[in-house]
Amino acid sequence: MAIKLTARAADEVKKIMQAQELDPKTFIRMVIVGGGCSGMQYTLGFDTVFDSKIDARYETDGVYVVADKKFALFLDGTKIDFLDTPTAKGFNIDNPNFPAGAGCAGCGH
Repeated sequence: MAIKLTARAADEVKKIMQAQELDPKTFIRMVIVGGGCSGMQYTLGFDTVFDSKIDARYETDGVYVVADKKFALFLDGTKIDFLDTPTAKGFNIDNPNFPAGAGCAGCGH
């Protein structure tokens, strides 16, 4: 199952890559940077260095998302969408393994 982008997110990534004139081999790297009371924290960025020994690669509509294999179990089923509404604009990450606000056990969430 792994990591999937919605069609809207994949289109937005393609637009950004074209606007920034990035190498066609460029992909999105997803990193888990911590957890805590607000749940998992993620970063997304462009990268071109892929190491098959440590990286897992997922493809949606010609856009690749890469994450460290050690995070694969934690990211299985994750969906990345792009929101463009009057109240929100940007990428939204929905990880069914760690719902928002489901961080530490002792914080009363």
